[in-house]
Amino acid sequence: MEVIICQDSGKASELAAKLLKNQVKKRKHSVLGLATGSTPLTMYKMFIDFVKAEGIVTSEMIAFNLDEYVGVGKDHEGSYAYYMKKNFMEPLDLDPRQLNIPDGMAEDVKKECENYEKRIRQQGPIDLQILGLGQDGHIGFNEPGSSLGSRTRIKSLTEETRDVNRAAFSSLEEVPRHVITMGIQTIMESQKIALMAFGKSKAATVAKMVEGPVSALVPASVLQFHPQVKVFLDEEAASELKNQDYYKQVFAHKPAWQMEEFV
Repeated sequence: MEVIICQDSGKASELAAKLLKNQVKKRKHSVLGLATGSTPLTMYKMFIDFVKAEGIVTSEMIAFNLDEYVGVGKDHEGSYAYYMKKNFMEPLDLDPRQLNIPDGMAEDVKKECENYEKRIRQQGPIDLQILGLGQDGHIGFNEPGSSLGSRTRIKSLTEETRDVNRAAFSSLEEVPRHVITMGIQTIMESQKIALMAFGKSKAATVAKMVEGPVSALVPASVLQFHPQVKVFLDEEAASELKNQDYYKQVFAHKPAWQMEEFV
């Protein structure tokens, strides 16, 4: 796990955007795993700017979203299909077929989960998976206690998670209680993973994820087992890490050839 600590979320987002840009630039047929929420928004905007400025071809890449609410249609402003359409697909002028998102309105949710997992296997592996970090340590919507060997499935949200995600809905009562989410094992089979976490409120969880024991109670801690994970943090999110000085030293003195993915 490579921990990259930046002075602020803007710089961290820029480095993550360059990592994503260079993945697509290097491999036109890249298969991406994409996250939603407020954390990756700036990174997506920067990535789009890089793509347009450098004339990078995006018409051949494929993307898979981490999750979607059950019972929320794709045109609802709270849906992740709507989020991706407005913040990623339309700005890049992508063919809708390039972006795979679980169908929250599927009549047979179990079958939808199985089919989504099958599509990932058929078109994957995912070359680069983008992740945010939940306040309670979840990745995707794999809440604390989730099986570390889990696959795409329906999950029940904690009340804390529902409250955090209420902004896109008119009231807490309207926030769905169930989601379809990629499983932890599905995420772990990605070739590379980039996780972003910003703000003081994430500091304790970041410390548990990076330096604590691997535990289903902190689902993101399983990333310690992945061979190619980059964790992008601002100073506040990194504030409770015991080895933060070492992480800064490592990044500051990386060999030039290792910095090419951030150019």
